[in-house]
Amino acid sequence: MITKLPRWIEFGAFALAFIAGCINSIGLLGFEHQAVSHVSGTATLLGAGLVFADQGVVWHLAGVVLSFFVGACFSGWLLHGASLRLGRHYDTALVIEALLLFAALLLLSNASSVGHFAASAACGLQNALATAYSGAVVRTTHLTGIVTDLGIMLGAFLRGESFDRRKGILFALILMGFVCGAASGTWLFGKLEFNSLWLPAIACLLLAVMYRIHIKRAQRSR
Repeated sequence: MITKLPRWIEFGAFALAFIAGCINSIGLLGFEHQAVSHVSGTATLLGAGLVFADQGVVWHLAGVVLSFFVGACFSGWLLHGASLRLGRHYDTALVIEALLLFAALLLLSNASSVGHFAASAACGLQNALATAYSGAVVRTTHLTGIVTDLGIMLGAFLRGESFDRRKGILFALILMGFVCGAASGTWLFGKLEFNSLWLPAIACLLLAVMYRIHIKRAQRSR
């Protein structure tokens, strides 16, 4: 349940959504207009490629989807357990995400489409990092589920049910974070092109450092 989550989850969710929005906007502008932070659109293009029998497109899009899956799989292996608590290797996952983004930057700057796979794997890893714990579903790399959940909550409220204020705030922060990240990524890409990936990569490293500092403070307070 949302009420059981630590208070720092709001900040973390906003920051992760900002990172994902930034990566996706760069993807749409620079990866041959290819989204990498979610799978639905990519799977649709993959299906279209099968109909048009464009083998190059099919294999590339299949690689993007597979990379997202591999990133999520690695996160599931690294972060075992269904509860969110200090001490789990969230910082390790964030560092690996940053390394994948640095790899994507180098590859794409050298006109290698393999960079799309690295960026997609980074997003898959991140989405699995915060997808499900304590009965809550928190997705930070795409907004379909978040907007759906907000709509369900509002509809239930209009029917007379109570409104989970903290859950609503958390989802709203994810929505705002993604949009702000997309705006930042778009602005940076216009000036730096693929070097704009430095922003989400460094943001991942900063989050990892902040998480580690928070753990140390919590241990000292005990």
